[in-house]
Order: sequence, then structure tokens, then C-alpha cells
Amino acid sequence: MNKNPYEQFPHIVSNEVTLRKIVESDLDNLYAIYSNEKLFQYSPVMLKKNKNTVANMIGHFERDFLKRKAIFLGICLNSNLNNIVGVAEIFDYHRDVNMITIGYRLNDQFWGKGIATKTVRAMTEYLFSNIGINRIQALVMPENIKSQNVLIRNNYIKEGTIRQGYIWKGKGLVDLILFSRLKSDVEIA
Repeated sequence: MNKNPYEQFPHIVSNEVTLRKIVESDLDNLYAIYSNEKLFQYSPVMLKKNKNTVANMIGHFERDFLKRKAIFLGICLNSNLNNIVGVAEIFDYHRDVNMITIGYRLNDQFWGKGIATKTVRAMTEYLFSNIGINRIQALVMPENIKSQNVLIRNNYIKEGTIRQGYIWKGKGLVDLILFSRLKSDVEIA
């Protein structure tokens, strides 16, 4: 059972987090995320200092989904589904290889609470079980130890470092560590 991840917009619910469509009423929380310098230290995405720019991004998220380019999901705690605390990303789907890339960023007020780990677990289970993806990968800057640990806790395997293989806005040429998980790998505990 291999589905195209862009056939239907995902709504992913786990025991503690829900990943849902980002809507206009999320603007304040989304702006708090995209205007926080701490969250973009290890990211190819540039900081957004203008709230109108962030408001336009919500429409771009919809456009990117319809163009089958990327899926942006608001990360919510199940105790408050109206409050996004982060953004999960699913992108670079390669049908022939049956592979996709994930990313995530969490408002720093919610760091250290296991939310990123639970978010990656929910995305991983959804992509393997509901979509039938064979390989999920994530790219992390070597300095981003917290994000590496999130992936390791979810049984992603560190494949190696891609040396000076990407140009990231505001960072120039960067090294990235490639993590992956195959559907046939050990299940998440």
C-alpha cells in the first residue's frame, strides 16, 4: 500500500500531540515561532520579522501542498488543539524511491518536554503506516545536538555527514548529517 502523501492533507493524532493544518487563526503562534532567532540557528529558513510576511506564509503552505512540494503541519498539544507550539514539515517526496524528508521546529518555550520526539514519532508512524513510505530521512547541522537526539530516540540511523553539500540561506555552504529510517528497521519502542 503506497499512497502519494499529497492525495489528502494529513491530520495526525497521537497520544499527546496532534499535527494539523495551519490556519489563519494560528497567525500569532506562527509569528512567535518564525520570529524567534533561537529557532533558526540551525535552519535553512530565514527569520521573519514582519507579521504580514508570516500571514502570507499560511497561504503559501496551502499552495505548496497543492503543488505537491511540501506539507507544513502545526504541532499542537492534545490539551490545546487551538495553540500551535511548532511546525512539522514533510517534503522532497521521491515516488520512485518511495522516500520523503521530514523537518520540525518547536517554540523554545516547549523545548525539553519530549514534544519534538513525540512529533517525529507521530510523523514516522503516519508515513510508514498510512502512506506506505519506505524511507524517511532528515538533515541536521552537526552543531544541532538536540535535533540529532530527537532522531536517535526515534530509531533513526546516522548515515554520515554530507560535507559542504548544501547552501542554506544566511549560512552559505553547510555540512549536514543525514539520518534515515527504513520501514523495515526496528519499530519505535
